[in-house]
Amino acid sequence: MSKKIRILVAKPGLDGHDRGAKVVARALRDAGYEVVYTGLHQTPEMIANAALQEDVDAVGLSIMSGAHNTLFPAVADALKAKGLEDIVIFGGGIIPDSDMERLQAAGVKGIFTPGTTLETILNWVEANVKPRA
Repeated sequence: MSKKIRILVAKPGLDGHDRGAKVVARALRDAGYEVVYTGLHQTPEMIANAALQEDVDAVGLSIMSGAHNTLFPAVADALKAKGLEDIVIFGGGIIPDSDMERLQAAGVKGIFTPGTTLETILNWVEANVKPRA
């Protein structure tokens, strides 16, 4: 029996808009993934701690506040500091095309902007997230 993929969905920073994160979390759950949602106002360290405690295979981040250039890399750094660099990071929100390359260089493997279909996100997760060893 293969391990079920576990995904942490998190809202870093002070952004209070979580509807998109909840919609994605529910779609992932309905597609058969185990999903843990952290709730609002998480620090990068809180997200890394939850990823470690929950033994997740991926972390999905949602930011609508424009703080993605600071918070996405900070989450990647916090995961690395805990030896969790093998966790796949993906994220979404209001992210300009001009920031995509910087976020990918920081370790964010998938980036989804408004208008991305749930099917696209689910297909990306299916192709890019595998159970960690």
